[in-house]
Amino acid sequence: MQFITWHSGNSNPEMVENFETIRQWWRNLNGKEIILRQRILPGNGDVRELDWEPQRFDETFAIANPDIRGITLYWTKPGMPDERNTTVRQLQLDPKRQQLYIYPQSQPTLVMQIGLAALKYQTLTLQEPEIFVEDNHTLILRDTTRLIEVKLKLDAEMISSLKQQLPD
Repeated sequence: MQFITWHSGNSNPEMVENFETIRQWWRNLNGKEIILRQRILPGNGDVRELDWEPQRFDETFAIANPDIRGITLYWTKPGMPDERNTTVRQLQLDPKRQQLYIYPQSQPTLVMQIGLAALKYQTLTLQEPEIFVEDNHTLILRDTTRLIEVKLKLDAEMISSLKQQLPD
């Protein structure tokens, strides 16, 4: 898991860039449905060891007006008149999973996870697939029985690796 991390009080120049990346990500959530989860940190502080499966107090809502002023995150929930906020000591953004881990300054044993509401992927099983490479950059999986075709655009290195694994 590759995080973009910001720590309060850290003067490393990289922290300024990381903070701006996180700020932009946070602001871009405006109007999107998110899931907010809160968990108690394990002894070693590693959020990867936590159970992030849905629990009773998790909230799903369309976030409004997400902003960062100073080191405080602000947002509102639909139907709620008051703006919510938390002042942070650390932020970790997981851009691949589109999740932000928030470590509140006032609660050192708590971590909040905010992420886009989960997308539901559909699984597709091909019966007797044909597999081939087109134009050296596209992997094609085709099921001629069910008339399904999946095209994957890949870089040259991935195509080369796949060609070695595919039958002639």
